[in-house]
Amino acid sequence: MKRIVVVGASAAGLAAAETLRREGYDGTLTLVGDEPHPPYDRPPLSKQVLAAEWPPERTWLRTPDELAALGVELSLGVAASGLDMTDRTVRLADGTAVPYDGLIVATGVRPRRLPGAPAHVLRGLDDALALRDRIGPGRHLVVVGAGFLGSEAAAAAWQLGARVTLLEPAPVPLAHAVGERVGRVLARAHTERGVDLRTGVTVSEVTGAGVRLADGQEIAADAVLVAIGSLPNTEWLADSGLTVADGVVCDAYCAAAPDVYAAGDVARWYHPLFEAPMRVEHRTNAAEQGMAAARNLLGGAARTPFAPVPYFWSDQYGTRIQAYGLLRGHDEVAVVEGDPADGRFLAAYRTGDRLRGVLAVGMPPKAIRPWRQAVASGAAWRESAA
Repeated sequence: MKRIVVVGASAAGLAAAETLRREGYDGTLTLVGDEPHPPYDRPPLSKQVLAAEWPPERTWLRTPDELAALGVELSLGVAASGLDMTDRTVRLADGTAVPYDGLIVATGVRPRRLPGAPAHVLRGLDDALALRDRIGPGRHLVVVGAGFLGSEAAAAAWQLGARVTLLEPAPVPLAHAVGERVGRVLARAHTERGVDLRTGVTVSEVTGAGVRLADGQEIAADAVLVAIGSLPNTEWLADSGLTVADGVVCDAYCAAAPDVYAAGDVARWYHPLFEAPMRVEHRTNAAEQGMAAARNLLGGAARTPFAPVPYFWSDQYGTRIQAYGLLRGHDEVAVVEGDPADGRFLAAYRTGDRLRGVLAVGMPPKAIRPWRQAVASGAAWRESAA
């Protein structure tokens, strides 16, 4: 293998490129990214960057010297537009074609949008900076979607002194993921600080002056942030021959086709631990999967399945939320430590007869860390929640 192309220059793509070099690959290595910025970290965008605590440069994952030391051909500011697996070339939007012997797809996701006038989204560095310029004392921000991203942005805007209205179609924010009891605790963090949280409301469109709800009511705002989920960036793979269904479909090794692997938010792979295909949009997973895809691309018969225990965290109003495992689709939630009434607790999640996930709010890392192994081992629920 003399030429490897990594499409996607964020956490997964960079991790893949660095792993290829660490594993001894010394051939041509091209890293393609649709943004002009060097690889940067996304989680701080809705927290430290939006709250004006960090300058943009602090999000960079590597310095220019460190990137140069990798010996990669950087192609930034140009998106991939097509893939020809017969000729083994990646077509770029500027008309060039990049040949490959091995390919790693790490093109991530893009935000869903609402009809109507343009609104802010929060995926890239430029998104965060543009929104930051529109919030502050005396400004009113409407956030559509009270998931983790919308909640983090609401908290950052509140911290900057903005008036915040948070709109959520579900009766309890995040109940589908973390359960109603935990969702109510997370919702309380907003209302206790004066954020106008409205649940059970649907936004039909963005107007030039705010948003219009499904019942016709209009809410005026200085800025509107739409945080209603994301879509995997797979359009450029149309007619490529790869299977695309809510992401690039992969096997347990992250392989989508011979010598083609996928990693990060765009990858939908079969997870051996949970015995199901899944796509995970978490920063930690992106880096770990980028490394796994690179090793397996080079590994031949030595390939190993990618079976991590997913991990994510969120910071809201100075409180750290952490979780291991798979929380969605759970059958039962049990608080095993602390008290939700105090805003400091640890909850375990059952699916079937197994412990499948655990979430901690306001707890130190040492409180949740031992649970990771229990999830990894598929521990019996009766033993875990005792």
